[in-house]
Formats: sequence, structure tokens, C-alpha cells
Amino acid sequence: MKATVFLGGGRITSALVAGLTLAKYKRPIVVYDRNPRKLQELKRQYGAIVEHDLHRAIEAAEVLIIAVRPDSVRELLKEIGEIRRPLTVVSLAAGVPLARLHAGLGRPARWARAMPSPASRSGRGLTALTFSRGLSAGTRNHVRNLFSQVGPVLEIPEGQFDAFTVTYSSSHGYHALTALVRAAEAIGLKAASARIAAAHALADGILGWREGNLPLDRLLREAATPGGIAAAVTNELDRGGYQKIIERGLRAGIKQARKNARR
Repeated sequence: MKATVFLGGGRITSALVAGLTLAKYKRPIVVYDRNPRKLQELKRQYGAIVEHDLHRAIEAAEVLIIAVRPDSVRELLKEIGEIRRPLTVVSLAAGVPLARLHAGLGRPARWARAMPSPASRSGRGLTALTFSRGLSAGTRNHVRNLFSQVGPVLEIPEGQFDAFTVTYSSSHGYHALTALVRAAEAIGLKAASARIAAAHALADGILGWREGNLPLDRLLREAATPGGIAAAVTNELDRGGYQKIIERGLRAGIKQARKNARR
């Protein structure tokens, strides 16, 4: 049986392999990396098949996943060289467009781009997908089914990929949680209580919205009653430019993605 092969054994590969293992994914998982310690860790933790030879790894692949940093993609594709058989190749490299990927490997490679979340580790990931024009329905379904093992899948046009990438990252939640915990400690709440309160404010509130299917504006009015404490907090955040600050952050992310595309 041909394998799902990861080229690169870093953090996102680790998260995906963990999620696929949790989902009892049936196909063999092979990981290639130049760093033997990364390979041994993936083998020890998840039973991944490790491969130290790049071309042997490619030969084993039914689906080949490019899981290296954006600035390493060009070098890796050059090292791969010519693909001599039809092969589905999925790039996880943020900001690197399909046109550049096609130019790197040539015609037999059937390309898709995926942007999976590190939360895939627990089966709660979210993956954006975009496909090369003309890719068969069967190939698209195969790629969708792979990533659906670790959470919901959303297909979007490539032109929206950078905007999705900067918006969906779980770093927003971790960053907001860290900031809220520190602010709570600064006004006198003990660390353990601050973490519980902040996690409830972010995680449980959002989970309630997702499960209850109520409009966000209605929930916000319910939680922040005019004249109340929560309203005083949100009004002050808005006066401080809360939304504008977030927008500036997202635009900085898109700028970085475009820089990656030029490398």
C-alpha cells in the first residue's frame, strides 16, 4: 500500500501525524527529514515510518506533503528534481502560490495547497484547501478526506488563502488568552483563577456560539449589558482601537506571506 509521505518533520508534521494517529488513519505514514532526531521522535511517539533518503520517500508516496518552511521550498523542489509519474503533491508552505509550485516540479505533479491548524493534533484542526485548475474530482476528494481526519475542511479560492492564513491561526486564541491572564493578574487576581476566568471568557463563550447558532451581535448584547461592567470593558477596548490593532496585525501577516511568495 502506498503511503502518505511528509517531507519535513517539524511542528506541523508532528501535529498532523498526531491527529491522524488519533483518528486511526489506515494508510502508512512516512516522514523524511534531514534531522535524525526529529525522525526518531516521530517514530517513538506515533509509530511513523522514518525515511532518511528523499527519493525513496517520494517513491513510497501516494500523497506527498511538502511540510518545510516557505523559504526552503525552492531548494527542496530542486532537490526532488523530476517527478516521473502522476503524483498528488500538497504544499503546506504559507504564501507560496500554486504557480511557483508547478514551475518547481513540472507536469506529472498534481498540486494542492493546504493550511492545517496545529490544533489538528487533537482532532480539532481546521484546514483550508485550494486546488490546481483541472485537478480531478477523485484527487480532490482524496485530499479532502485526508485532512478531514483531523478536523473540518474548507475549500477557498487561492486568492483568499493569505487572508485565511492570517485569520484562522490558533495563535490568536493563545495570544488573547495570555494577554487576558496577565491583565487579570495585574488587577489583583491570582494566577490560577486568572487562567480559569480568561479561558472561560474565550473558549467557553465561543463554544457556546458555535453550538447554539445564535448571531454574534445578539450574544455580545447579552454578555455586555449597557451600563454594566462588561460593557464598560468592551467600550474601553473599542475606544483604544481594539479592532484596528487586530486589523494591523492581520495586514502584517499578509505582507509576510507575500514576502514568502517572492523567495
